[in-house]
Amino acid sequence: MTVSLFGDLPTAVVVLLLLSACVTSTLTASLGAGGGVMLLAIMAQVLPPHIIIPVHGVVQMGSNVGRAAMSWRHIDWRAVGTFAPGALIGALIGSAVLVSLPPKVIYLTIAAFTLYLCWGPALPRLALGPAGIFVAGGVTTFITLFAGATGPLVAAFIKQIHTDRFKTIATFAAAMSVQHSLKAVVFQGAGFDLSQWLPLIGAMILAGVAGTWIGLHLLKRMHDTHFSMLFNIVLSLLAARLIWQAFTA
Repeated sequence: MTVSLFGDLPTAVVVLLLLSACVTSTLTASLGAGGGVMLLAIMAQVLPPHIIIPVHGVVQMGSNVGRAAMSWRHIDWRAVGTFAPGALIGALIGSAVLVSLPPKVIYLTIAAFTLYLCWGPALPRLALGPAGIFVAGGVTTFITLFAGATGPLVAAFIKQIHTDRFKTIATFAAAMSVQHSLKAVVFQGAGFDLSQWLPLIGAMILAGVAGTWIGLHLLKRMHDTHFSMLFNIVLSLLAARLIWQAFTA
């Protein structure tokens, strides 16, 4: 049985994707990260390979915009304003060299930096200033065009800037909204036609908004200390998964 609104996708697949969008958004909103990578892994099992990263990028854009809107009072607009120009340059460079980079190199690089940002010594003040944020925006946006898995790296970097859980979640959502918006523009310009996937994308975004609402209510029950530890553990597990992917892809 298929759902006509969603083309040839079986009903079970549509339900799985909608539930996954809701659950993974709940995870990101309450623990700070993890949902995007988890959703990407699920989508990779049921969708055609060539549209996984473009569709995932647009869904994540909607989900992050919703999370940023719900937590806008806590956003560090100065950091986002510095991140955005760097992200734009990264997207422009990436669109000009839209080639297939070795997955092993990408995954290991992201994992290494994520683990360092979680458990290593704090970055020097210069790296967390405007110049560092600008570079982080450019590098992570460039990489996400090929890997679609830079969320943990961006989250870990922002965690170095803010210890308050609400500022971390809100600023991360705003930064990823910028990054995924640019990714959507690049893939559209590269000729990826996502029109037939718009009903699915729209439904998954709505499911993600519902998950964000649930996750932010769970976040209110946490303390900053507990959030920080859970945040680092979740990111470390994601880094471990990327290392595993690097050697099994």
